[in-house]
Order: sequence, then C-alpha cells, then structure tokens
Amino acid sequence: MKKERKGIHLIAELANVSIGTVDRALHGRYGIREATRQRILQIARQIGYTPNLAARALSTAKSAIRIGVCIPREIHFFYDHLWGGVLDEARRLTQLGVMFEYRPVRALGEQDTKAFKDLLKTGVNGIIVTAGNPKDLSPLIDEAEEKRVRVLCVSTDAPESRRSSIVCVEPWRNGSLAGELMGKFLPPNSKVAVVAGMLTALDHRKKTDGFSDAFPRHCPGGGIVSIIEGHEDEDESFQKTFDLLGRFPNLSGLYVNTVNCLPVCRALGARGLAGKVRLITTDLFAEMSPYFAKGTISASIYQQPYRQGQIAVRIMSDHLMSKSSLPPTVYLSPGVVMSSNLELFREMRLAPANLDESVFRYALAQE
Repeated sequence: MKKERKGIHLIAELANVSIGTVDRALHGRYGIREATRQRILQIARQIGYTPNLAARALSTAKSAIRIGVCIPREIHFFYDHLWGGVLDEARRLTQLGVMFEYRPVRALGEQDTKAFKDLLKTGVNGIIVTAGNPKDLSPLIDEAEEKRVRVLCVSTDAPESRRSSIVCVEPWRNGSLAGELMGKFLPPNSKVAVVAGMLTALDHRKKTDGFSDAFPRHCPGGGIVSIIEGHEDEDESFQKTFDLLGRFPNLSGLYVNTVNCLPVCRALGARGLAGKVRLITTDLFAEMSPYFAKGTISASIYQQPYRQGQIAVRIMSDHLMSKSSLPPTVYLSPGVVMSSNLELFREMRLAPANLDESVFRYALAQE
C-alpha cells in the first residue's frame, strides 16, 4: 500500500519539484524562479500547510547567527527603499532566531570603515555593506573573510577585495543603457554631459564609463563635453549644473547617474532649459513625477533598490543558515522608466518602508 505523503513531500509531488526547492520557496530563500516560488506557495495554501517557524527558530538559535548591515541613510530617495528590502527580510528572519547588527552611515563613503570595524568587533558571522570607500574598505573586507566572516557588497562594489558576493545592477551596463537611449533621443553631432556622484565610488565611475562608451556609438559625431561630480550634495549639484549649462548653452543632453536628480531639474528650470535639454536620470521616487509630467525628465534607469536589499539579506542568511554557496555576483537587470510606465513601479505606488528609527540609533548617537 502506498504511503500517504504529507507536508513538504506532498507539495514537492504536486509541484513536480524537489524537496529542496519546496524548502527554498517556503522560507523565502534565493535560488529559484519567482514563478516556481509562487506555484509552490499556492499549493501550500491549498493543502493548508504552513512551515513550523517555532521549530526552525529553536534550531537556528543554537547557531547564534548574526548579520551586520552597513548601508547609508542618505540620499534617502534611494536608500530608504534599499533599507526597506533589508528590513522586511530581517523581520522575517528574526522569527527564525537570526540577529542583526545595524551600523548605518550618514552618506555613501562617510565613516564606513569605522562602522565596518565596529561590526567586526560585535562577532557577526556576515556583513552586508555598501562600499562607498572601496580603497580603504578592501583590506578590512579581506581581514573579515580571513576570519570566516562573509562579506556581501550591495549596490556598489569593492572589487579589489576578497568579498564573497555582490548584489547590484551591473553599473557599466546601467550607464551603457542610458548612453544608448540618449544616443537614440538626439540627432547626430549632439553634445552631452554627465552629472556623477563621486568618481571614487566604483558604481558611479562604471556608469560614467558605460555611458561614455555607448553614447557616441549611437549618436554619430556625438560627444561628451564635461563630467561633473555632485558628491550627492544638493546645493553642490545645483550650482555645478547651473554653471555647466552657462558654459555650454547648446548642450543637448544630461545624464545623472545617481538618484540625486532634483537639483539638476531645478538648474534646468533656472536656465529656462527644462524640456529642451534631454535629461536621463537614475532610479525613481515620488518627487520625480511632476518632472516626468512636464517633460523635464525623458527617462530614468531603474536599479530596483528594494529588491537589492531583499536579495542581499536573503542569500546571506541562506548561506549562514543552510551552508548554501554564496553566488559571487548577483546582477539585476536595469529597467527603463518613462512617463507611460511610471505608475507601474513600486516607488510610485507605495511609500518607502517605515524605517524604525531605533535601527539608526547607533548612527544618530555618532552625530
């Protein structure tokens, strides 16, 4: 007589997948297609199955898994959503006994080496870090890895280090997509400029390189007349863009390769050039909507910040809890936002996650 199957064995049979795949779907782990995950979850609901979180928590607590997180707070338009993905995953994992140590820094590259050192002292098993200062962080990352503390970079990388993994939208491809779009928007021989954050950050530099490579290939005779750094400062970005537009009154296009686009929009307005100079921005937040409506912003390259944070925590916890291997790279595909699909993106439909200020208590105490 055939033995009756129950629980995950029954779900695996009905979904025609392995038990391991069912386990990854039920516990939100990385490594399966989203369609497969949803099919498994639907079958689990249909048979009334829920995972035994209490038993999982007892098992996990024995190993005392601790994950450190060092991500900037500003510019909040981008990092609120990155933090949202991190914290939503963290809330789920705390039910399983995983503990988190948060060491946010005020801005990209600001005191991240100190925060990283502090995390190492707390005895964490893994660290998720946005590497705004890769040159100084690399030896610290190598030290952590030597101590078997796994390091995962998110959003921007420290490629010279021995970090275990990186989760991001591959920056060169990101900039290349913007360059191709700009080249197809503009007539031959057009001149454009780039507004970067800071070129010491690999993410910003690679985006600039990708754009600089792609634009002239898609705009015959086109060229880049200037690359300026706004250092993620709104006043500096406004003034430098305003001055740039004065020096190059016939500029045809601008590419902003960080989320700090509002001061660039304001500078275009102050010069009477809004809608006349093609503007391609990066990422998305609600305050950009009027500039899409007025035609100031032609398109934006979307980097999925919430998803980046979610995946970073998911694959780190999966590695520490289940000893699954960390993928050396997880590159998300950049998306193109235009006025016709603007409302489809989560940043337009949802407010950023409610970031509990207690998470940032450490950073606030340092200010």
